[in-house]
Amino acid sequence: MGTITSANTILALSQAILFPTPQQIQQFAADDITDTDQVKNVEAIMGVDGTLSFGFVFAPVMQNVTLQANSPSITNFFDVIYAYQIQALDVYTLNGTLLFPGTGKKYNMTNGAMTDYKPTPDAKRTLQPQRFRITWNSVLPAPL
Repeated sequence: MGTITSANTILALSQAILFPTPQQIQQFAADDITDTDQVKNVEAIMGVDGTLSFGFVFAPVMQNVTLQANSPSITNFFDVIYAYQIQALDVYTLNGTLLFPGTGKKYNMTNGAMTDYKPTPDAKRTLQPQRFRITWNSVLPAPL
């Protein structure tokens, strides 16, 4: 049947020019690994005669990735993507795979971009996790 364990979650991201080989993202925050926003891909419109009509629309998928402040993936992946985008004044698109072994599912993510970048961790009693947002064109489930 599967489990709801998230400790064995694997996220691998690639970028065709900078990281053609997928990079396994490391050191997720303990209470917040990754999440996606709900996708609204159906529009509902009520006609004047009271008939409800529906239409499919494409919608981007927003994914948040939260890493411990000392994660090597911040320095070796997210900071690199950000620096190259600033230097090139352009966007470096991403592809990725998210695996949840507990449920036996993987998600193939295509044509994404890092749309939110947190340049520094919040400094409190300890350095706090940093959160990054990727906007995907497509996130599709598949069995492992």
